[in-house]
Amino acid sequence: MKKNLFLFLTLFSTQTFAFSQQELMNQLQQPQNVQGHFTQLRYLKSLAKPITTSGQFALVKSKGLLWQMEKPFATQLKVTPSGIQQWDGSRWVSSQKFGQSDQIRLFLGLLSGDISALSEQFDIAVSGVKTQWQLTLTPKTLLMKQIFTQIQLKGNALVQEIELSETQGDRTQIQFSGLKTDQALAEFVQQALEN
Repeated sequence: MKKNLFLFLTLFSTQTFAFSQQELMNQLQQPQNVQGHFTQLRYLKSLAKPITTSGQFALVKSKGLLWQMEKPFATQLKVTPSGIQQWDGSRWVSSQKFGQSDQIRLFLGLLSGDISALSEQFDIAVSGVKTQWQLTLTPKTLLMKQIFTQIQLKGNALVQEIELSETQGDRTQIQFSGLKTDQALAEFVQQALEN
């Protein structure tokens, strides 16, 4: 009797609180745009302290991402399905070193919740609940295995943190704060992601 009760409670709690990949994808794809601040910590094996950058970002559904670094110096990058470009002060300039289509799809997928695109390159495990979840990506393609050992995302209604662990031992942690959804976009953001 006790075993049956334990089994019932275990099954019931799993069914009630389990959070699936599809539910996570639906949740992350709801906003038309997400804006906020980021802090990126780059841990290199050769350095005692991380390299820290910070700034603002805007992610617009089906358009792309505008990454506006403010510290330690100002630079703007946009990531769209067509590639990565950097603002030179008067126009957007493509850079071939940024232009890897797999990496572009990866980055947009991480932030926008496009788990189906990520599943082509990673084994995916979701744990937690809607308000506190973790997504672990383990590389399965040769290219991604050469770059990453693992990628972890944590969040609630939105992605709050991304950690990329690389094969050579370096690690990048991106933390998001001050997140707002479906707010009016600044003119520079609109123009950057429309072109």
